[in-house]
Order: sequence, then C-alpha cells, then structure tokens
Amino acid sequence: MDPIQNYERVGGRKKARLSCRSLVLRAVCGWLLLAAALSQTQEQPPILEPLQPASQQTPGVAETATASAFAEIHGVVRNAVTDEPLPRALVEIEGNAETGMLTDGEGRFEIAGVPEGPQTIRVRKPGYFDRPYATEDVDYQGNGPAHNVLVAAGMPALDFALTPTSAIHGHVELSTGDPGRGITLTLLKQVVRNGRAVWTQNGTTKTNGDGAYRFAGLPGGVYALYTQPALESEPAVAMVAAGRATEVVREGYASVFYPEAREFSGATRIRLKDGQQSEANLLLTSEPFYTVTATPILPNGKEFGGKGLEQAFFLAGSVLVAVVLDGAGHPLAYPAQFDATTNTIQASLPSWNYLLLAGGASGSEGNAPGQGNEPENAHKDVTLLSGLVGVSIDSKPLPKLRIPLSPMPGWPIHLRVIRASRQPARIDAMASQRLQLQVTVTSTDTGEAPMDNFYFRDTVAEDAGVDQLEMNGAGPGPHWMSAQVNDRSLCVDSFTAGGINLAREPLNVALGGSPPPMELTLRDDCAKLALSLPPALSEFLPGDEPFYTVYVVPDFDTTADLPPMNMHASSGPTLTLDGLTPGAYHVYVFDRPVRLEYRNPEAIKALSKPGQAVTLTAGATSNLVLEVPER
Repeated sequence: MDPIQNYERVGGRKKARLSCRSLVLRAVCGWLLLAAALSQTQEQPPILEPLQPASQQTPGVAETATASAFAEIHGVVRNAVTDEPLPRALVEIEGNAETGMLTDGEGRFEIAGVPEGPQTIRVRKPGYFDRPYATEDVDYQGNGPAHNVLVAAGMPALDFALTPTSAIHGHVELSTGDPGRGITLTLLKQVVRNGRAVWTQNGTTKTNGDGAYRFAGLPGGVYALYTQPALESEPAVAMVAAGRATEVVREGYASVFYPEAREFSGATRIRLKDGQQSEANLLLTSEPFYTVTATPILPNGKEFGGKGLEQAFFLAGSVLVAVVLDGAGHPLAYPAQFDATTNTIQASLPSWNYLLLAGGASGSEGNAPGQGNEPENAHKDVTLLSGLVGVSIDSKPLPKLRIPLSPMPGWPIHLRVIRASRQPARIDAMASQRLQLQVTVTSTDTGEAPMDNFYFRDTVAEDAGVDQLEMNGAGPGPHWMSAQVNDRSLCVDSFTAGGINLAREPLNVALGGSPPPMELTLRDDCAKLALSLPPALSEFLPGDEPFYTVYVVPDFDTTADLPPMNMHASSGPTLTLDGLTPGAYHVYVFDRPVRLEYRNPEAIKALSKPGQAVTLTAGATSNLVLEVPER
C-alpha cells in the first residue's frame, strides 16, 4: 500500500482533537486558546503535501547517472476530452529538470539517454490537469499522482492525457445601471467527503472596474455562487460600527445566491463539464439596510459583559461572537459583531427573515479581564453559552432584541469493547490501554451549508476519562456521527444514542439540549481482507504503470469510514486491509481516480458494474482477486 493510499484511507487530513468546536463556538475557543498563549497543548493537523507512491520514491535521473543502460522514451500527450494532440505540454522526469521537453505540434515528445529502471514522470500544461487524486479535498484538486514508468530498451510509446480546466465568469451589474465594482463573490463546490456529498468553499474573487469576475482553473463538477453584501459608501467589513446609533438606515446591496436567491436553498447549481466555460451574471438591487441590536442575557438574568472576537486575540476572559443565519439555519454572509461598550450584538440587514445565533465562552470571575491573572489560566473554568433568536425585518430597525444564553451541555460518549477474541495476552494488553485514546469520533453537520464555513466544521470528541469521550460545542441541529478506530485490532460494532442507530440516521439535537446517552461499541474479533491484482497485472512491466482506485463498501450500515485506496503492481500485487467489521461487502474497482458517493444507494445503483461481493468472517482473513476494467 503506497503513501497516497495511506492518505486516502484516513480521509485526507488527520483530525485534530480540539477542546471545543461548534457553529460559532469553534471560533470562540480557537481565539481564546490563542489568547491563552497556547498553554494547553493541542494537536495540530499536519500540512500534507501531495504524496508520491512508494514505487515512485526511486532514484531520479541524477542519482542513476552511473547506470550502465540507457533508453529513449517517446510518446504523445492528448486532450482527454477531445482526444486531440496537445502541443507545448511539458514532459519531465522527476529529479532532473534538464530532461524536460515540450511536445511538438502533434503532441509528440522524445527524451533520449534516460536510465533504465523505474522513473517518475510528470506532464504539465497551463489550463490542464493531469489525472486527479481520488480524494476530493479542495487542497487536492490539482494534478494528482505522477506517472510510474519502467524504462527499458524497446519500451512501448507512452500515451498521456491531460484534462482541460473549466471556468465560471460573468458580470455583476447594479440596479443603477452601473457596473458592480469591487463586489466580492464566493464560489462553492459540491464534493464527496466520507462517502457523502457536501458543499465546501472553493475560493473568492472581486469584480474589476467593469464589474467582471472570473473563477478559472476549475475541475468539472457542481458549483454554486453568491455575492457578499456591500454598502454604497462603505465596505462590507464596516456594516456595523461600534457605538453607532441604532436607528441608522443605509443603502446597500444584499447578499445574493446566483441568480437571485436570498438563501442557499434557492441557489442555481452550475454544472460544469471538463473544459466547459459557464457564464453567470448577477443583478444587485439597491435597498435599505436596517440596524439590528440584540442584548445577550446570561442564565442569571444579567447582561453578557465581555468582549468581541476581535479583542479576544489579545485578552482572555468572556468572549462572544454572533452569526446571521437563514430560516433553515444556514450561515449567511452578513457580519454581526459584539460591541463591548454597549454589551450588544449589532448587525445591519436588509428586510427579510433571519436567525441570529450568539455563542460565548464565559470565564470565571477569578479569570475575568483586568484582574491581573496570568494568561495561561484564562482557559480554565470556561462555560460555553449559546442562544438563538428570530429576526424579522420589515422596513424598520430592531433596536431592543434580547438573546437568552444558556449553557451548552457536552455530549458524553461511553466506549465499550465486546471481548470475543481468544487471545488472552492481547486482551490483557488492550485492557491496560486507555480506550478513549484509540478512537476518533467526529460530528458533521448534515445540512447543505458549506462545510468549510468559518463556523460550520466537523467537531471532534475529546478525552473525558476512562472509556469516555465528550463532544463539546457541536451545536444544535442534525449531525452525522463517524468513528475512526486507530487501534487496528479493534473495529466498530455499533454506535447508538438511546434507540437511534447512528449509522442509519443522524443525531438531531435541539439548541441548549443534549442527545440521549451515546454508546460506541467496539469488538476485538475484526476481519481482514487481502485484495490481489490479477496475475497478468501483478508485474511492473515496461511503460506507464496502470493503477486502480478501489472502494470497499459495506452492505450494512456503519459509522466507520473506508476511503478509497490505490493499487498498482510496483507497490505490491496484494493489499491487506485489517480492522474491518465482519459482514458482507462489495468491492468496486476503477482504472482511474473516481470520487464515489458510496453512502448514497442511488450512486451505487448507477454504477455500470455491480462490484464483487465478499463476506468477511470474524477473526479470519478473506482473499479476493480484483476484477479490473479492461484497458
């Protein structure tokens, strides 16, 4: 199994165990911990560079210059969509840039004097992608794994195909007839994450002096687009100013989802094929913005007295942030801020129906600001608070709203293991470990809100004692729960909350409430699955090595995740997966990177081939020879 395969098996990025993450409170906690001088060590997610397969970690040309045998490589680079040859595409051998050459007018190339043996070749051309990664994280949308090529005398011609990028462009026009200069637009993309389709932010841009914008270099897929709100005389960051009079009315332009929706549910989906250019024009209408002022009220009936997020960077203590949501609970682009001089939350909004969500981290009196306490103690005795109020604006300011804040209870998760294995020594060793350190439990919002929104991200449970985890600050609403077992001798048996099977339906939690007691049951009689390439493909032959994307999909409901894996002969003809829950599975093999929504039964039914069925027995290893697509 190669490093890319390792990366994709754990879902792309290593999850960080943060002490509190939520709709708004993940922002609060992040700044509060930073203000506390990082006194409590937190595990940070690593920055992952595109990894190369193990077989590609071979000596480059420079390192094998003393090799006794050399050969010439030649071939053609084509457009993957039109099949036409691509001139001026760069073909180079990794490890020695001097070997690179551009293809001619017929897309052909020849490189002489290449040492025989395994070489890594990359193919590039502006405006084109080479094959992608199977994972669909936004950071991995560019060129995917390089080509493994076994160089030998008389080797066959190489045939590379690059995919043209796509673009979304258009104009923003104002109702005054003027071009919308300096309007910020945000692009959203639908991606597959943990087998489910979710939305993620794919970048922002601003219109130029003519009101034109362009998002270029995009892979094919499904997109949505919206504008940030803007005032006629001030930038959006100044939508509300501290101490401003509450009766102020200003003219501006509302945030609009293309083409003219106020909420994400009404956004038109822009479907791009590879190499397609799509035009999306927007018309923004000038309208009044009215000031909304809300006072957050503590559980004891007193006004919240603290500071806004922008001050929390420098001072610890009581911190509060606020978010404007649509009626379905999705975040909107309108800024809201806490004014510490008046102890109020302020926002400037056009007429519409909203929800105003407030989240706070309130420190104890002993850690209050200005009391001379050390910053490293500021994170102690912190209470997480949240509140929600409906806001209906109909052509007038709302100066006297109140938002009752209530403590956010943690979500306890009890862990237990079914001891079915007959290996006492192993059981004794496991019993001495802290089970909660062997499991990562993640909560993911199920709505269509963009998952990379600053306030809407995955929440990871933290250590809460022996055989206990606790999810802090996950916020209200429906959540998918997933479990990753880091000890491969254990696997997931079930995950429940009261009578709810969390593998089958999401966990729905009311604001200020807590879910039924959750229990994650593991078992120690896990199965193994040995996947093998067919004998004819198990040897690394001269030429561009084929590699395959493999999905192992359980036929039963489970909160465990099995991301895609890559297989190719040079990394070994057999790949053994361990830590699998016993039961029935189907295995799907593709001869290219495929983003499969494998938790969606309709997506599975739409596949051209049904996949290979295999049943895994507890405590045993099953063997399966893969049926790979013909080339």
